Amino acid sequence: QVQLVESGGGLVQPGDSLRLSCAASGGTFSNYGMGWFRQCPGKEREFVSAITWRAESTTTYAESVKGRFTISRDNSKNTVYLQMNSLKLEDTAVYYCAAGLRTFSRVGSLYTYWGQGTQITVSS
Repeated sequence: QVQLVESGGGLVQPGDSLRLSCAASGGTFSNYGMGWFRQCPGKEREFVSAITWRAESTTTYAESVKGRFTISRDNSKNTVYLQMNSLKLEDTAVYYCAAGLRTFSRVGSLYTYWGQGTQITVSS
């Protein structure tokens, strides 16, 4: 059983930066692919970014965040990060991290474990 705890959310202005962290426990972190997803009220959950479990740490991004967000992981700290730059109003959502054993996918249902989510509000 893997537990995931997100942190780093908050209220920011358009153009600001924010870094989310997701700390994992209860499993061998290096065996898990990690993903970030987000959900706005009344909307379906959407993919944001993912990073493979493999050593080369291949990454993928949704088109809406490509060039602004960067996913990374530190296996020594069992933590995955999402650096978010140039935040926009439409980035407002609850952000969730997810873990899947040897998973690298944009599909949320392929991830087994989920955090509780952290709210990001971008407002002027």
